[in-house]
Amino acid sequence: MDFKLDMNLGGQFNKSQKKSFDKNAFYDVLIVGSGPAGLSAALYAKRKGMRVGVVSNKSGGQVVDTTSVENYLGIDFETGEGLIEKFMHHVDTLDVPMLKDVDVKTFEKTDQGFDLVLGREERLKTKTLILATGSKPRKLGVKGEDQYLGKGVAYCAICDGPLFEGRDVVVAGGGNSAVEAAIDLAKIAKTVTLVHRSAFRADQIIVDKLSDLENVTIHLQTQIEEIVGEQLVSGIVVRDKATNETRTLKTDGVFVEIGYLPNNQLVEGKLNLNDRGEVIVNALNETSEPGVFAAGDVTDTPYKQIIVAASEGAKAALTANDFVNRGNA
Repeated sequence: MDFKLDMNLGGQFNKSQKKSFDKNAFYDVLIVGSGPAGLSAALYAKRKGMRVGVVSNKSGGQVVDTTSVENYLGIDFETGEGLIEKFMHHVDTLDVPMLKDVDVKTFEKTDQGFDLVLGREERLKTKTLILATGSKPRKLGVKGEDQYLGKGVAYCAICDGPLFEGRDVVVAGGGNSAVEAAIDLAKIAKTVTLVHRSAFRADQIIVDKLSDLENVTIHLQTQIEEIVGEQLVSGIVVRDKATNETRTLKTDGVFVEIGYLPNNQLVEGKLNLNDRGEVIVNALNETSEPGVFAAGDVTDTPYKQIIVAASEGAKAALTANDFVNRGNA
């Protein structure tokens, strides 16, 4: 007798059968955040047979603000918004309920697991939590920064650097991330100008490497006052702090590399954080609270990249599944 294996597994998750988010259900895992880490966690948790729900206040996280993505394996080019749409569609085929545009206030430990507390004191009940709330770039706070976001202003040299091949760019910042970004950009840009309001905070070994590059100019003790342009960035207005004189430096792009702020308001005082406010996790994405896992840019995992966040989300879901199966929840 011949047996045929029906591989059309997606049929059982027909979109027409998609359920709404049940606020009265008791979930195996609730995922806070719908960026790459959160959506990947949802995918893996659902495929493990867990009852999973996703709660978020901004669909897609900061990836939707990325001009283009050219370094995600298997995808030659996609806008940030387009990539998140693909992620969302994939998770949607698995009938994962999502509660969008909600304010998550805190979480509380219970005898059965955790209560996720929303605005108006609504409570969602779950055995485990995966926190994938992401981060936001630290901004310069100068005129023109928001206006030219995606039009020459960027916050990720790895992500958007290739768009400026053969052009003049500015890097704002003086720490390791700024110097490393300037070194990487110098390989593809025509010129790189690093501007920092004080002295270098970066490690001397990489500062020396930057100083040796012929197409790099360094302006320390220099304050960026404004980003200017017409439809696209054309320059920055800077003030020399020693002379108090201002001038305009021409540039095609401004890479702001002054760090990120983890979205940790939900966990402050509840989980162990490092000195940057990031949630400390181990190799299994476990936090200091048993049953609470974290993934993506909110954690202390290095390299804030889409593909890294997605892999960390998968790991967190697999660990949460093991936690539930062991009867810890």
